[in-house]
Amino acid sequence: MSNMLVKSWLMKRICVKQSIIKQSICSLTTQCLEDGKHNQPVMTTSVPGPISTEKLRELETKSNFGSVHFFADYKKSKGNYLVDVDNNVYLDVLQQISSVPLGYNHPALAATAASEEFQSIIINRPSMGINPPGETFQMLSDTLLRIQPKGLPNVQTMMCGSCSVENAMKAAMIKYRAEQRGSYDPSELELETCLKQELPGTPDICFLTFTNAFHGRTFGSLTLTRSKAIHKVDIPGFKWPITDFPELKYPLADYVEHNRAEEARCLDMARKVIKESNDKGCYVAGVIVEPIQSEGGDNAASPEFFQGLQNICKETKCAFVVDEVQTGGGPTGKFWAHEHWNLDEAPDMVTFAKKLMVGGYYFKDGFLPKQPYRIFNTWMGDQARVALLKTVIDVIEKDNLLEATCRAGDVLIAGLNKLNVLYPNTIMDVRGVGTVISFTCETPQLRDKMSATLRSLGLQNAGNGNKSLRLRPALIFNETHARLTIDLIEEAARLCQ
Repeated sequence: MSNMLVKSWLMKRICVKQSIIKQSICSLTTQCLEDGKHNQPVMTTSVPGPISTEKLRELETKSNFGSVHFFADYKKSKGNYLVDVDNNVYLDVLQQISSVPLGYNHPALAATAASEEFQSIIINRPSMGINPPGETFQMLSDTLLRIQPKGLPNVQTMMCGSCSVENAMKAAMIKYRAEQRGSYDPSELELETCLKQELPGTPDICFLTFTNAFHGRTFGSLTLTRSKAIHKVDIPGFKWPITDFPELKYPLADYVEHNRAEEARCLDMARKVIKESNDKGCYVAGVIVEPIQSEGGDNAASPEFFQGLQNICKETKCAFVVDEVQTGGGPTGKFWAHEHWNLDEAPDMVTFAKKLMVGGYYFKDGFLPKQPYRIFNTWMGDQARVALLKTVIDVIEKDNLLEATCRAGDVLIAGLNKLNVLYPNTIMDVRGVGTVISFTCETPQLRDKMSATLRSLGLQNAGNGNKSLRLRPALIFNETHARLTIDLIEEAARLCQ
């Protein structure tokens, strides 16, 4: 069907659908809020509403909360629907920046949280590095070791995504230096000079990262982050090398040769940058990459690109680290996004957090430091979140949520592609896998207007990159939710013309 015919067919649907959408987004059902059974957005105020506005005014006098969308009422929230303190009900396709695997107040998680074992962990909060609970290995076996990526037998829990990346870097650098000196035991001179930030104890080694990357906002991970300048400005960073991430053109089927050439260019550049850095005496201990550059704008690359990148790491004897903080846990339709790449062998390390409830990283043999306290903090993870993760994995398997995610993603992609025909300047470059989906607007201003309009219609969302808007729903998001999402995006696009 030609674009003109598709556009004509779609335009005929608009008048009928507009009345349905308006009814869905403008009427509040009191009983819906009382029993927690939400099946549509219901908006009663502007966003943020008056109560949220007042609460924000209070907080901003004491702390930095300039990024707040609105204040939530989590007791009233249910499943895919988030309720705010002004009783607005949103279909939430952001889910706390891709962090909530089963939506709000899932009954299975509530049952786990009510158990005596869980309450003991919460009350006593074990310091995992010195006094872990006796059942720690069994808990890991039931959770993180149960879903470990193939070829990565070891796991280290940490507190959050940023500190997972930081400690994965440390582990890779410790291994790299051990191989350089021929021993995992540092010399007395190295121990002495490291306290003064001097050679040889403080070596000239680094990590390679990509344009538009995001790996965290803590001091070390911030050096790796190459998106959103406001995150980095005024903060000292390591002068580590950077290389280009591919800028693909969409739709992919129309730009096969261009995209293949772009990925080849980026691989050649990565190889060259590593060699130049090594030749200067700043040795690249690892390369870190996101499967999809989420904060940078949902930039993706083909499996062949990542296969080539892994080969470069092998050639240059540096660690190949995949940052799956945003993509791990099932939103791409597989538990790990790198499973889509058909690699010859596993990455050397894979970081995780968000939907996995707890932070950490998987790693191959050889990346475990020989001395204690080299990878350490007070809690080294969160045992309570590990307990919740077992329930999350049980539900994912029982309810076939990875398959459901693929079906919902197909509906979203198909719907957005149709809207691209109707609103070609508002909905562009539709892309994604599973429900990790994004589209681009013509300008940053239009993207911001679309995001705000969608929120006023009852779709909780967020932008990313310079002018993209991302979808990050929970794993319980289904085809019905996907169709409603498309309806709301269509209405917002019409209002933003």
